[in-house]
Amino acid sequence: MAKTEAKGQDLHDKVVLVTGASRGIGYAAALEAARRGAHVVAVARTVGGLEELDDEIQDLGAATTLVPLDLRDGDAIDRLGAAIFERWGALDGMIANAGMLGTLSPLPHIAPDEFDKVFATNVTANFRLIRSMDLLLRQSTAGRAVFVSSGAATNPRAYWGSYAASKAALNAMVKVYAEEMATTTVKANIFYPGQVRTAMRAKAMPGEDPDTLPSPKTIAPALVDMISPRYGENGKLFNVKSGELSEL
Repeated sequence: MAKTEAKGQDLHDKVVLVTGASRGIGYAAALEAARRGAHVVAVARTVGGLEELDDEIQDLGAATTLVPLDLRDGDAIDRLGAAIFERWGALDGMIANAGMLGTLSPLPHIAPDEFDKVFATNVTANFRLIRSMDLLLRQSTAGRAVFVSSGAATNPRAYWGSYAASKAALNAMVKVYAEEMATTTVKANIFYPGQVRTAMRAKAMPGEDPDTLPSPKTIAPALVDMISPRYGENGKLFNVKSGELSEL
């Protein structure tokens, strides 16, 4: 089971890639990784948020590389992989956090292009990340990849069709990748953050009091634990709300 207490400098001198790092869970995870000694490669579309993150990481005495990038641009992900290889030769951790809620609507009412955007962000972008970062993770002595998913993947509900389907596809893809990594030093897992005080949650539940929800920084340690070299699980799903670790 993942634990949430601070882990000192377990990521000292490690290179960690975080997507969706300009706000919410990704922002908090990037800060936590930096606090634990990692050089963070922070990826997001929002430059302003990345610059704020960079300021906070510098205040910690750590370093970051900012990458303004739309993850739906697969060729840009390939270029990022090449740049990481040229600079460091390996990638020690990847937190694939970026996601898109899409429109909450009856399935027949969802515009095809909107459905495609959700899958492009939640599924295809993560496939491209796996494809581009796999060799880099293998070059690390303890490559770790964790993908942020959702309980909607296994408990779909009305009006959440595109999001639930995309997260179910993500879970299946990570399970396949984890099984393919079984004889290597790379570990791949899924993280369920539960209900967290984020912009996505506010969009999904506009009438909800955000003060009743945990902040991203409260769950970030458990997420970052899953890219620590000491984390030995593979092909698992960790639900931070219940504290349960289960097979994908």
